[in-house]
Amino acid sequence: MPKSGGLILAPNHISYLDPPLAGSAVGRPVYFMAKQELFSVPVLGWLIRRTHAFPVNRGRADRQALRKAQALLEKGEVVVMFPEGRRSLDGRLQQAELGLALIAARAKAPVVPMALIGSNRALPGGSPFFRPAKIRVKIGSPIVFDTTANPRFSREALQPFADRIMEAIRRMLPEEMRGTPAQPEEC
Repeated sequence: MPKSGGLILAPNHISYLDPPLAGSAVGRPVYFMAKQELFSVPVLGWLIRRTHAFPVNRGRADRQALRKAQALLEKGEVVVMFPEGRRSLDGRLQQAELGLALIAARAKAPVVPMALIGSNRALPGGSPFFRPAKIRVKIGSPIVFDTTANPRFSREALQPFADRIMEAIRRMLPEEMRGTPAQPEEC
């Protein structure tokens, strides 16, 4: 884990416990991109504002959130972004959205893949109660977008980068959580 400089922490997303788990594993202050709707939830909205979260509108390309993340990375901060763009309801890894890849490429920031295992058993979706569960956090090696080979940030250039990030996460997960790798026709 790089001790300084901007980086994106990219964990899989299976529970509402994932943001604090990912953030606590770094040893540096972190910022979180969180769906806009969470900021209006009583108590939770108050809490996430105090943990350096900033809103993203997932229904469209949110340029303001993209600029905020890029500016934080360029200042040397750590930004936690879930590459899937949403929480998995069945615990299996989903396909990546391209927002994380675009931000990493523009900011020239390394992406550190992370696998969170068991958080969905400790706080299942729809449950307000914690349950005893073993939780594991695995951290992969940084991945960097090659701007010399891909000077443009097109979908065709970003998709293989996003797929590399997801494959790194997939390799750290137990088989039952790996989901389906992207197929060439999906890329």
